[in-house]
Amino acid sequence: MRYLVRDRMLAFHEEAWIETEHRQKLYRVDRKLFRLRNTFAVVDVEGRQIAGIVKKALTFHHTLLIKQNGTVVARVSKRAFTLFRDRFTVRLSDGRRLAITGNLWDREFDIQHQGTTLAHISRRWFSIRDVYTVDVLHQPDEILLLVVAVCVDHILQDLKGEKLTNL
Repeated sequence: MRYLVRDRMLAFHEEAWIETEHRQKLYRVDRKLFRLRNTFAVVDVEGRQIAGIVKKALTFHHTLLIKQNGTVVARVSKRAFTLFRDRFTVRLSDGRRLAITGNLWDREFDIQHQGTTLAHISRRWFSIRDVYTVDVLHQPDEILLLVVAVCVDHILQDLKGEKLTNL
């Protein structure tokens, strides 16, 4: 199933919507409090929280924890130091590890488990609103895969901002 993630860059409270390919709104990613409290939420259209995302403090690399019903279900990390490529790690609470492969800076990447592609993420740069698609190929984990894609995108945005402020 194809989903669209639409960032509202000009919105005061920085939100993104996850929609079907037919533009039916399903989930809202609310980053209003992320800068202050290091957390944001993914809620459905009725306002029920589907997942919480918490930025883990005091780490050498960017780490986001994905929580559902108060329990950590995944940890998305990007190593601070790698020689030739970006290195993301996604560890699920059931012990599985997911790989993020592809061209991360151009937002063309896959989420894989043991060589099987679970989702493909593709970003279009030339639009007023940033939009990227998430093609979920593995249905049972679709919400988790959507949230992982949002986390990877958020970490990359943070890193982009850090590089601009360090110049």
